Amino acid sequence: MTRKIDIFDTTLRDGEQSPGASMNTEEKLVITRELLRMNVDVIEAGFPISSPGDFESVRKISQLVGYDAVVCALTRAIEKDILCAADALKFAKRPRIHTGIGVSESHLRDKLRITPDECVKRAVECVQCAKRYVDDVQFYAEDAGRSDYDFLVRVIQAVVDAGATVVNIPDTTGYSLPEEFGRRIKYLVDNVRGIEDVTIAVHCHNDLGMATALALAGVANGARQIECTINGLGERAGNTAMEEVVMAIKMHGEELDAHTEVNTREFVKASRLVSSITGMNVQANKSIVGANAFAHSSGIHQDGVLKKRDTYEIIDPADVGAGSSQIVLTARSGHAALKHRLEELGYEFEPQKLDEIYEAFLNLADKKKEVYDEDLESLVNERSREADALYSLESIQISCGFPLKPTATLTVRGPEGDPITVCDWGTGPVDAVYKAVDQVIGCQNDLLEYSVQSVTRGIDALGEVTVRVKAANGDIYTGRGADGDIIVSSTKAYLNALNRLLSDKR
Repeated sequence: MTRKIDIFDTTLRDGEQSPGASMNTEEKLVITRELLRMNVDVIEAGFPISSPGDFESVRKISQLVGYDAVVCALTRAIEKDILCAADALKFAKRPRIHTGIGVSESHLRDKLRITPDECVKRAVECVQCAKRYVDDVQFYAEDAGRSDYDFLVRVIQAVVDAGATVVNIPDTTGYSLPEEFGRRIKYLVDNVRGIEDVTIAVHCHNDLGMATALALAGVANGARQIECTINGLGERAGNTAMEEVVMAIKMHGEELDAHTEVNTREFVKASRLVSSITGMNVQANKSIVGANAFAHSSGIHQDGVLKKRDTYEIIDPADVGAGSSQIVLTARSGHAALKHRLEELGYEFEPQKLDEIYEAFLNLADKKKEVYDEDLESLVNERSREADALYSLESIQISCGFPLKPTATLTVRGPEGDPITVCDWGTGPVDAVYKAVDQVIGCQNDLLEYSVQSVTRGIDALGEVTVRVKAANGDIYTGRGADGDIIVSSTKAYLNALNRLLSDKR
């Protein structure tokens, strides 16, 4: 059996420290309920001394959580901080105080302005103080990633002897390389007496984009708790992302001798919830929870995924609550992806017909970033309308603007197969086009209705035009046309209606 790795979520504390990501108490409670559904082991609810709002959040979260998770509150190595945290946690069934002090030369010299001996003394005192109120005390050695190895051992040994149950080794600035950070954890394992009786935690930042790698290096070398946040929120470039580190452990559990008990199927839901509450959008190419995490647009990739999902996906999208793989149709998509999507929409075509549709698809895809289902349906219907048309559009050019007179130059291929080119003008571009069409077809009718709607979302959406015309005998015919250009759509729709009228006459 592999080692159980505790997942310590600090979205409500360190995650909230992202500029612009502050949350009120009710919002924190909503996220707490989601964290409970995810089955995280520890919830760091806040920093009680920092504000009345944070104190109240920790108090209410303590009441909500019960025995389902440890509720943790952060403090500095200051007695009043610890007293405040203990007060905020008084309703918690499984309380933990998280206290600590900086241990790097930079922190001792420039921030705290104390000697190494004073640092050790304050570290011991804060743990002893916290132990008077709770049994579970976590000590953080801030900026441990840049500290002297032997001094770090000295501090950790002192707090372990003082009764700390968890020792947190943070790479506070995201400075370390994974291999070096792993060696640091191993050095503690080998040199601190009694370290086997406490939990080593790692808290890594993403300043160099390596927070997840750093956390995994810690686990590989003896850490049994990872501090992380949903979506990787946190100070500066953020923290280790929970979804990344948990899925990495799930994929490489045997190599790491590790597993977690997190409900991974909640990841996408949790990501969207936190993004919605904080207003911090998740980039599309974010691993695990990004919009493109399981989307494929390359024809080669699409073909492989359609044949067997794991040719390009190491994670089943359903395992993280992402539904299924997405085949995104773009100009780079191949026949296989188009055929698959058309079949999902209920269309089946012979190879030759599919080739024709594929050519039309490529023409459309070159104009759009992405081709949606509605685009495909419109494309197929457009091809169907053109198949039996007596008159089909070859080209159209419009000149209009103020003070120009709108003019349309139109080329239509008629029943005999010969192109017919005419020119006409009108009160607007559509009026000019329709007068030109009337010149070619010479079919008396009244235009009863003209409407335009967007087929899909986005500025590059297809526009579908619907027209209704009334023939001389009173019969009414409907025509539709779709294109990225509204004038072209309008022309196709009018031709479609008149083709139907002429077919009935014949």
